[in-house]
Amino acid sequence: MSRSLLGVLFCVIFVSVNGRFVVEKESIRVLSPYKLRSKHDAAIGNFGVPKYGGSMVGSMVYSHQNSYACKPFDDEKKQPFKTHILLVDRGECFFALKVWNAQQAGAAAVLVTDDRDEPLITMESPGENADADGYIDKIGIPSALIDRSFGETLKAAVQKAEEDVVIKLDWRESMPNPDQRVEYEFWTNSNDDCGIRCDEQMNFFKDFKGHAQILEKGGYTMFTPHYITWFCPAPLVLSDQCKSQCINHGRYCAPDPEKNFGMGYQGKDVVFEKLRQLCVHRVAKESNRSWVWWDFVTDFHIRCSMKEKRYSKECAEDVLKSLNLPVEKIKDCMGDPEADVENDVLKIEQYRQVGRGSRGDVTILPTLIINDVQYRGKLERTAVLKALCAGFQETTEPPICLSGDLETNQCLERNGGCWGDSKSNITACKDTFRGRVCECPVVNGVQYKGDGYMSCEEFLEEDEFFFSDIKVLLSKFPRSSCKSDASGSGRCAINSGGCWSETKYGETISACSDSDITGCRCPPGFRGDGHKCEDINECSEGLACQCEGCSCKNMWGGYYCSEKLHIMEEDTSIVPTTERNPTKFGWFLALLILGAVVSAAFVGYIFYKYRFRSYMDSEVMAIMSQYIPLDSQHHNQVIQHENESLRPVSSGV
Repeated sequence: MSRSLLGVLFCVIFVSVNGRFVVEKESIRVLSPYKLRSKHDAAIGNFGVPKYGGSMVGSMVYSHQNSYACKPFDDEKKQPFKTHILLVDRGECFFALKVWNAQQAGAAAVLVTDDRDEPLITMESPGENADADGYIDKIGIPSALIDRSFGETLKAAVQKAEEDVVIKLDWRESMPNPDQRVEYEFWTNSNDDCGIRCDEQMNFFKDFKGHAQILEKGGYTMFTPHYITWFCPAPLVLSDQCKSQCINHGRYCAPDPEKNFGMGYQGKDVVFEKLRQLCVHRVAKESNRSWVWWDFVTDFHIRCSMKEKRYSKECAEDVLKSLNLPVEKIKDCMGDPEADVENDVLKIEQYRQVGRGSRGDVTILPTLIINDVQYRGKLERTAVLKALCAGFQETTEPPICLSGDLETNQCLERNGGCWGDSKSNITACKDTFRGRVCECPVVNGVQYKGDGYMSCEEFLEEDEFFFSDIKVLLSKFPRSSCKSDASGSGRCAINSGGCWSETKYGETISACSDSDITGCRCPPGFRGDGHKCEDINECSEGLACQCEGCSCKNMWGGYYCSEKLHIMEEDTSIVPTTERNPTKFGWFLALLILGAVVSAAFVGYIFYKYRFRSYMDSEVMAIMSQYIPLDSQHHNQVIQHENESLRPVSSGV
C-alpha cells in the first residue's frame, strides 16, 4: 500500500469515530438604525486577535469597488476605514488575505458575509504555501463570518446611507469564566521539523513559558499538554509502513517526519518522544512541579532539534538529568513500546482527541483549549494570555491580568462611575480584566455596605446581627441624634469614623473612640455633639484653679494651673499638649518609703531582743531550781550569782 493511501486511512479512521466539530461564536448587536436592532451570532476567525472578555462598538462601512477585499484598498496609506468595522463579501481569495487588506486600510474589525445559505463555519488561515508574504502572523484585528441573510441586511442599510449602521461585537461570553481557576490544554507535537506550524509552536513555548509557570505556581491555572496519535488498520499492522510509524503493535502512530520510510527519522521516533513528554508532565505533577514541563520542552527543542539531527533518546535523558527529573520513574511511566499491549498514557490521549461537551474533535495542530472551549486566533503570547484572563471569574483574576499592557483600568477616571470618598481616598470601583465592578470595599477590617454606585457606609460584618437590634432602638429617636453610621473596631482609622477631628500644634484630637463601638463623643476639654466640638475655656468659666494664689491659663483641650496641666485622660484619642515632670514627687515618695522601712526594721529588732532575753532568764531559773536545793538565803545568793555570770552570755545573743 502506498504512503499516501496509508495517510488517508489514518485520517478517515480518526475522523469517522464520532467526528464532531464545534464553531466558536461571538455575538453581534445592531444598535442603530433603531428598526434594525437585533442580536446575531458570528463565527470567530481562527487568525488575528479576538477580544476575549471584551467588546467593540463601531460604524459599518462597505466598499463597492473592492467588496471582496482581495486587493489593497485605494488610498491605503490614508487608512480610509480607520476605527470602522468593514463588511466584505466571501469568495475569490483567502479569508485571511481579506482581513489583512482591511487592517492595512485602518479597519478595527472585519465581518465576512457568507455567499451561501449554510450553518456558520470557522474561517481558517491558508496553508504555509499560500502565506508567502507572511501576512497571517501580522494580523492583529478580530474577524468573524456572518450568515448570508444578515450580511445582505447590513449591506442594504449601509448603502442607503440614511443613518450610520452601528454594531457591537461582543466576546464577553465567548470564553466561559465559571470560577477563580482556569483550566487549559495544549495539543502539540514533539518534533520541530514540520514547517511553519512547528516553528509557531516552538516560538510559543519559549515566549509563553514565563507566564505559564507564574500562573501555574500561583495556583491560578491548571495546564495539561496533549499529543495526537493515530492507530494503524488491523490488516496493515505488519506492513513496513506501520512498523516504522507506530509503537505497541500499530496502536499508536505518527506520520514519518521526513516522508521517507527508508531513511532518517521515523514516525515511531516521534510517538516515542510524545510519550516521554507526557510522562514528564505526569511525574512532575505528582511532585507538585507540573510547570517543569515547560522547561523540558523548551530545552529539548533547543538542545535536541530534529533539524540539527540531535533528536534522540540520549539527548532527551540528558535534558531530564539537567532538570533533576527522575529518569527511571519516567521510563516506568512510558512502558515498553515494543510490547503488544495497550499503553495507558497514550490510550487516554486518543480518547481525549474526540470532542465532548462544548469542545469539538482535535484534528489539527496546534490546538489550544481554554475552559473546554477551543481558542481561536493566532498563537501568540499576549493574545493567548488575554484569552486566559477572560476565563477567570470577574474580580478573581491574577495581578498579571490587570497590567496596563492587557487592559485599561476604568477606575482611574471618575472612579469608574462608582462611589468614592476623596477625603479618605477610598473607592468602590474594582478593576477587572473584563472592565470594572462597583463593590463597597473592606478597609482596615471595616466592611462598607451599600449599592457601590451611589453609597457605601462603614459596617463591621461580625456585628451585623447586634446592630440590627440597635438600629431598631435608634429608629425611635430623631436622625440628628445619630449622624454617624460608623461602627466596629478600627472605625476611627477611617475618616475619624465620621466624627469631629481637628489638628493643632502637631496634635490631633478626635471625637471618635475605638472603645465605643459606635457614635461620637466630644473628648474631655471640649463640648459639642461629637460631629462638631469646641474647646472649653475652663479659666473664664471658673471650672479650674480655684485655690488661693493659683493662676489659670486656658489651653487647647485643657488648662494650665500653678505650672501644672490638668487633662482628664479618659479617652485614648486625647493627646496631652504639655508633658508632666514627675521627678520631684518621685524622689519624695521614694525617701518616704525608705524611711518607713528602716523604722520598721529598728522597732522589730528591739522587740525581738527584749523577748528573747526574758525567755532565756526564765529558762535558766527553772533548771537551777531543780538541781540545786538550798535554803532560801543561800538560794537567792546562788541565783544572783548565776544571773550575774549569765548576763554577758545573754547580751551576746
